[in-house]
Amino acid sequence: MQSSTPNPSEKDIGEATEVISDSKVSELIEEFESEAQTRELKGNWRLIVGVGSALLSVYALFWTQYNIGTYTYRPSFLALVLSLSFLIYPFGKYDKKKSAYLNPNIIDVLCVIGAIISLFYLVFNYEAALQRIVNPTAIEITMGIIAIALTLESARRTTGLALPIIAIVFILYGLFGNLVEGFFGHRGYRLDRIVGQNYLTLEGLFGVPLDVAATFIVLFTIYGAVLEYSGAGKFFLDWAFAALGKSNSGAGPGRTVTMAGFLLGTVSGSGVATTVTLGALAWPMLKKAGYGKETAGGILSAAGIGATLSPPTLGAAAFIIAEYLKISYLDVLIMAMIPTILYYLSCFLMIEADSRRMGTKAVAAQTESLMALTLKYGYHFTSLFAVAILMAVGMSAYMAVFWSIFIAFLLSFLRPEPRLSSVRALAIGAVVGVALWFGRSVFNQTLDPLNIEIRSEANAAFWAMMVTVLVACFEGWRSKGGAAPILKMLESGGKGTVSIASTTAVAGVIVSIITLTGLGTRLSGSIVALAGGNVLLTVLFAALALWVLGLAVPVTASYIIARVMIWPALTKIGVPEPAADMFIFYYAVLADVTPPTALAPAAAAALTGGKPYPTMMMAWKYCLPAFLVPIMFTISPEGASLLLVDAAGKLALSYNPDLGWVFQGNWWLIAQTFFTSIVAVAAIAMGMGGWILRAANKIERVLAGVGGILLLYTDWRTDVIGAVLLIAAIVLHVIRVRSQKISPA
Repeated sequence: MQSSTPNPSEKDIGEATEVISDSKVSELIEEFESEAQTRELKGNWRLIVGVGSALLSVYALFWTQYNIGTYTYRPSFLALVLSLSFLIYPFGKYDKKKSAYLNPNIIDVLCVIGAIISLFYLVFNYEAALQRIVNPTAIEITMGIIAIALTLESARRTTGLALPIIAIVFILYGLFGNLVEGFFGHRGYRLDRIVGQNYLTLEGLFGVPLDVAATFIVLFTIYGAVLEYSGAGKFFLDWAFAALGKSNSGAGPGRTVTMAGFLLGTVSGSGVATTVTLGALAWPMLKKAGYGKETAGGILSAAGIGATLSPPTLGAAAFIIAEYLKISYLDVLIMAMIPTILYYLSCFLMIEADSRRMGTKAVAAQTESLMALTLKYGYHFTSLFAVAILMAVGMSAYMAVFWSIFIAFLLSFLRPEPRLSSVRALAIGAVVGVALWFGRSVFNQTLDPLNIEIRSEANAAFWAMMVTVLVACFEGWRSKGGAAPILKMLESGGKGTVSIASTTAVAGVIVSIITLTGLGTRLSGSIVALAGGNVLLTVLFAALALWVLGLAVPVTASYIIARVMIWPALTKIGVPEPAADMFIFYYAVLADVTPPTALAPAAAAALTGGKPYPTMMMAWKYCLPAFLVPIMFTISPEGASLLLVDAAGKLALSYNPDLGWVFQGNWWLIAQTFFTSIVAVAAIAMGMGGWILRAANKIERVLAGVGGILLLYTDWRTDVIGAVLLIAAIVLHVIRVRSQKISPA
């Protein structure tokens, strides 16, 4: 999903806000999110990249309506992505203060040409090439090497050196495994075999990871761009401040920021972008309330990262989970519901405890009333939940996203400020769409040679949008007034996909080598053997491996690699398949808040002026349930009920197109586990936050914290011990407060 950067308006927040410039926000997002610089293009290059990015979005939308062969779509999509990456991201770093912009040079142009030739060669010759996967021709080997090398270069430019270096190491391992002795040794594979595996098959470059990026992720990126440019991001921020920002509690500002982060994250889809964009507006308010720099940075980070763990959007890896498990994206959303509730419950309780201990004060945000905002802009919620609702009634994920994009596009015209094009352009597009639908028999005969028949309402809606885009282009050219918002939206959607698509393609190469050499099976077996078959130790080793992996590579790549190396170990010890996938997903995402390289807290510290490491530790504290709950649903069969799945991995709640919503499984166990986990989270918040009725002492905090951890393990014996410890902490605290005649606060 994209990393959009809505521009929040400070005028509605009143005296609690100081202005933090948009340029500062953009600089922080660029520095901490992609770890790569982007060019400030001018002139024709700016036009080329803008048009190319918009065409990438249009291509993805066209795919939702018309059948494009897999060997045509994936390579051509990757060719567009690589070409854009070489134009948007420079070969090396440059000082923006000394150079206002740096247009592409001959190296970049050669890379673009190489990407187009090598990948479109496969598009036009794949039928013959499929017959020679094990023994490709010299030209196919050459084209494959060029395509792989340029994909690695694209990933280097967009995400840094770590991922390409890891991929190169794996490629060398595949080539020279026969020289490696012992556990890691294998027979070794010829260059043509490795190139054929990665270039000529639907593995490697064109495997499941790129497929998900080219279908689902790009559509959600476009959807986020529509919400951004239609004003949804600003509305969600204002709505959260109006709903919670007038609390008389000292914890009110912290709670408001957390809720605002959840809503804004549905537009951004990025933990770092949400953290920085939210912080630009909320940090002055937190500062005025009395939160320290590090505490405020921790709250902002927890708010930012929480959105990528929560329905209705989740992170990019969630789409890959659905693809790997052969389930719908709606099923993944259902599995994430209870962990999301526990996450935000913990955030609120931790913030409450810290606020009381630090004596923060209420700061009223001077916004419009909640009712007024909802009446004016509440329609944005319609498109926000349209994805889940449409999938719930049986629509495929990609069509649900398409219709959500279309709905958000139409809703932008309800008010004059956020309209994505002129009303005239929309009217012309609507007339063409209606004409195509009602005159489809005539048009289909005319367009039959192009194989773009109008077969459904969605086809007509697509062409209505495209005509609106064309009219908007013509209007902008005629008036010389610049690009319409709808064009900027399409451009933003395309750009937001570039780094993710490059990452998934490189991750696919790594996965293909792991599969080809059998390394994944051996590593998963060694993890189980090292843990002695113990479930808890295996899970902890897996968490450690994911933490180390997350230090080096982006979230999506971390999940993909761990899926082939760690997932088999978890399922081998009896962890249900959905639970194993969700465990890997959560720990991959949490790399953004895990010391020592946590990107979201580092960005928050740069914004608040706090120290990075203490900010990371505060973020880690607020996100603690996100670390503990995944362990809870993997270490025991009962714990998996937190994902609404049973020990066999079957969903307790699912949608069947023929039967409707199907409820199955042990609902008493689900309710019991959910209640116990709520108590556990509250107990951990007491221990970590140091507050019960008043400030808790060390003994009370230890008893409550240990009791909470024991309650997380779904076994009646640990539950009893945990409950006893928690009750003991509360009783001791009450006795101490009364004996010292301290009135509860």
